[in-house]
This record gives sequence, structure tokens and C-alpha cells, in this order.
Amino acid sequence: MKRREFISQLSCLSALAALPGLAGATAFSDDEHSPFTHPDNSFAGAAAFRDDPVSAFCRKLKPIGRALEMEGWYVWCNSPVEGPDGRIHLFFSRWPAAKGMGGWINCSEIAHAVASSPESSFEYVETVLAPRGPGYWDATTCHNPHIKYVDGKYCLFFMGNSNGKTDTKRIGLATADSLDGPWQRPDKPLLEAGAAGAWDDHCTTNPSFIKHPDGRYWLYYKSWNSDEYYHSKDPVIRGNRKYGLAVSEWLEGPYVKYAGNPVIDFSSKGGNKQFEDAFVWQEKGKFKLLARDMGVYSQEAGLYMESKDGIKWGEPEIAFKPLREYVTEPAPPSYLKRYGRLERPQVLFIKGKPAYLFTASQGGKYMTASSFIFKIVS
Repeated sequence: MKRREFISQLSCLSALAALPGLAGATAFSDDEHSPFTHPDNSFAGAAAFRDDPVSAFCRKLKPIGRALEMEGWYVWCNSPVEGPDGRIHLFFSRWPAAKGMGGWINCSEIAHAVASSPESSFEYVETVLAPRGPGYWDATTCHNPHIKYVDGKYCLFFMGNSNGKTDTKRIGLATADSLDGPWQRPDKPLLEAGAAGAWDDHCTTNPSFIKHPDGRYWLYYKSWNSDEYYHSKDPVIRGNRKYGLAVSEWLEGPYVKYAGNPVIDFSSKGGNKQFEDAFVWQEKGKFKLLARDMGVYSQEAGLYMESKDGIKWGEPEIAFKPLREYVTEPAPPSYLKRYGRLERPQVLFIKGKPAYLFTASQGGKYMTASSFIFKIVS
């Protein structure tokens, strides 16, 4: 299937022109059964944006276009890795279009696609992880793939749940000696939620993994507190999503949660500001992070952060803008409530350097969702 390419006249260096407001647009929280109406779904206003810090990372992004537009499917969570043959292998979430956007929580599967290069057409190979049914911790969904090559094996971190809801979301780890599998599937989650009343007692999800220079294994994860979630008075987003860190001496665990968790918490900024979809990597002696903004600057932006030690993080900057700043796309159908956002950022490294940014976005040829790719220009 050929990629639809869109090239924009705008770049991250451009001043933001007046944006069309999307006030009153309906969006969805992490609980797909609970719709909320965002009071202003526009990108924070042009004047405000000019005063917001734009990262050097954002200025390096060159839009390539959509990939993996699959008829009959929503495609999400695109995690790439370069194979030993030089081809690009992409592990992604997908679920039937008939389920709507909310199908991610109760019927997602993780599939494998391959392309000769990041800018070539990706072809579906196979589904590698699917919900296993009653009695398993990943009975109802497999989502959030995050592929890494660690200690001579391929590690596919992912999220599964057992009841089709958010409160059983748990991070797991499947491993294989080859990108073609077979994948060894875990009988138990890699990381459990916290004890009742803890900041992370609701779930563990959105994994991001690094092998620390000291040889230990670091796993970043998203969570929030159940009581805040179920009794939220915020009209926009229920609960406040934060990030924690868990560390292990062994790849397969056990992982011990850092005593100072959460390591990133925006709740003190007021207005129920938060974030999700973190991707962490190390480069030139620094820890770097990309994520989807949930109110720090905008509901439609990305965030970029840096840290010297991976625990204390600096203030966020803009990592990427709304999709309309890079391409022109047709008006959305009414059922796509997140149209225009770029979510689930994942970086492709080539020769050890960040080379391409893979994101997920609603829309595309079949008006479901697909990958959207940027080249990271040096």
C-alpha cells in the first residue's frame, strides 16, 4: 500500500498564524467510555504559542507523511527498529475499524510490518501478540508496543489488560532472538500497580525502557490514582497522569519502583496539567524524553524534556506541533474526535543516532488512524 505524502509550506521555524478554533469538540480520556468536552481544542492561540519554548528537536522535524493506512483497521503505537538486514521493522497496535477509536482498550492486537527504508511502504507481516482470552492478564487487549534490542535479544514491551478497562492495564515483556519471532510471552505482568491509595494504584502502562550505563535496566511507566480518577471534578480529564521509574538488575525483572516516584509530576502546575506516551532515550550524556502534552501548553502538542540523571527533569518545551502545522488534510468525519493530534511518539535510531520520529494520528486514506512519520534532520 503506497504512502500518501503531504509536504507542508510551514516548518517549526514559522511563526504560528491564526488557527481555526475547535471549541466544543468532543475528545476522549483514557477511559474510552467517558467522553468529555474540551473547552478549547485549539492550539493555545497563536500569540501564546510564540511565547512558548520550542525545542531544538522540534526544529529538526521534516514531515514525510502517513504510513500503514490499513483498510478496516485503526493503526496506533508505531514502534520502529532497524533490523540486522538493514530493513525497518515496525511493531504497531491495530484493532477493527468497526470498534471505533475506543477499540484500543478492549480488542487491540500488536502486529509486525517491514519496509526497505523509513520512507518506503510498510507491509504487514503478521500479528505477534493478540488478546489471549479469559484467565490471562492480557485477556482483552495488547497495546503500546515498545521494541528494543537488548543483550542480544529483541524485547517487546507492551500493555495488556484483563477486563477491557483501564484498571487492569499492566506492562508486560515478550522476547525473541529474531524480529521474526517466535515471541516468548509472559505469564505475568512485568510491573504491577501500586498498593491501594498510592499515586500509581490504578495501572501500569505506556512503557519506555533504557539500559542504564551502569548495567541496570530502567523502565519508565505511566499511572495515576484510582480515587482521583473515579471521583474527579475536572470536566476535561479524569485523574492526573504521572510517570514513575522501576529498576532491575535483570532484564526480565523483578523491577523495583524508585522510592522517589513519581519522577515527573505536572500536577503542581495547576489546572490538572499532565502528559502521557513518554519515550525516553540517552544521547550525548543526557536523558531525553518525548511525550504527548495534556494541558501544559496544549492538548495537541508534544513535549520535549532533558535530564542529567534520568530522575530530575528540566522544564518541558514543545517537541512537535499539531499535524495541521505540517500538512493539509481534509476535514474530519464527526466520529474522529482526536483528529489533528500526533500521539505515541517513538524514535527510530540508525547507526545509534535519532533518525526518524514515528507518531500516530487519526485520519488517513480510510479515515481511521495510521502512522505519521518525520525525518529528524541533523
